[in-house]
Amino acid sequence: MEVKRIIFTVTNDLNYDQRMIRICSTMRDTGYDVLLVGREKKNSKWLHQQNFKQHRMKLLFEKGKLFYIEYNLRLFFFLLTKRFDVVYGVDLDTIVPCLWISKLKNKLCIYDAHELFAETPEVERRPAIKNLWLRVEKYATKRIQKGICVSQGLADYFKTKYGNDFSVVRNVPIKTELLEQEKKEKIILYQGTLNEGRGLEFLIKAIQTVNANLFLAGEGDLSEQLRTLVSELKLESKVMFKGFISPTELKQLTRDSYIGINLLEARSKNYYHSLANKFFDYTEAGIPSLNMKFPEYENLNKEFEVSMLLENLQVEKISNSLNNLLNNEQLYMRFKQNCLKAREEWNWEKEKEKLLKLFKEIH
Repeated sequence: MEVKRIIFTVTNDLNYDQRMIRICSTMRDTGYDVLLVGREKKNSKWLHQQNFKQHRMKLLFEKGKLFYIEYNLRLFFFLLTKRFDVVYGVDLDTIVPCLWISKLKNKLCIYDAHELFAETPEVERRPAIKNLWLRVEKYATKRIQKGICVSQGLADYFKTKYGNDFSVVRNVPIKTELLEQEKKEKIILYQGTLNEGRGLEFLIKAIQTVNANLFLAGEGDLSEQLRTLVSELKLESKVMFKGFISPTELKQLTRDSYIGINLLEARSKNYYHSLANKFFDYTEAGIPSLNMKFPEYENLNKEFEVSMLLENLQVEKISNSLNNLLNNEQLYMRFKQNCLKAREEWNWEKEKEKLLKLFKEIH
């Protein structure tokens, strides 16, 4: 019997996409022939070896409309020459060529929506661009055979707007052994992209009145702007930019930290319905976190109270919440003990069964 082949498509450089590494590894372990396709950036490091095949396309353009046009054209012709049984497009910026080629070859196309692409802050404030992506969203969502997303909020959005049932496969980490440290340095950690709408300017200003260091692990559109802000506030000794680090290094850094940060602006529909992987990464590492009081986080916190939730983004409220966690040991330990319970439930070993069930149903 011929092994079924799945091609997964993303627009990143593959090394730091923990969700796709987990999904691709799981499908490879299940017996599928797996290929993950992304792109090589000018500053990309060597491609980390995985148990599945990987391919990075070299592009002329790094960002903007020319990047999206070039990437989609190259992906179309790449898929045209490849054999596959399932093509799995991640987010709107890869789904169109996947959909077209699947129709040409009469193969299955799956759309994995990690976010509401047209509702991200950098897209939302440009009406013409937003309208274009909304048209792509409508076109693709009504034509795919199967949809997957990372939260119930996103699933409800697609069901209400397009009548499509999306399966929820949350972006949770692999559970590993957790060795308790006797005493931790009081590090506050933000992991993720340094982009608009993530409350990072508020966070940096709040650190002025917090007796702890802030580590920012990641880069993004605001990298330069945030470094300038740190310099203007003379916080170079308290705020450290760690840049892009490997998933293994990030896991260790998270475990070495004291509090995790996941702040988002409510004006973004995408963020309001989001369920960020960092929320689960902090919990898996056994560290309490500071999150927004958005539906997904509120519901999870009712299940296991692992986080302090903010009603809205204000510098004073952020600093007060962080100081409360840093100075109130009883409160901190209550959250920490709940993290240790929650990590037994919110892990990839349990979540992957939803993904495997989905593939079993479609084949």
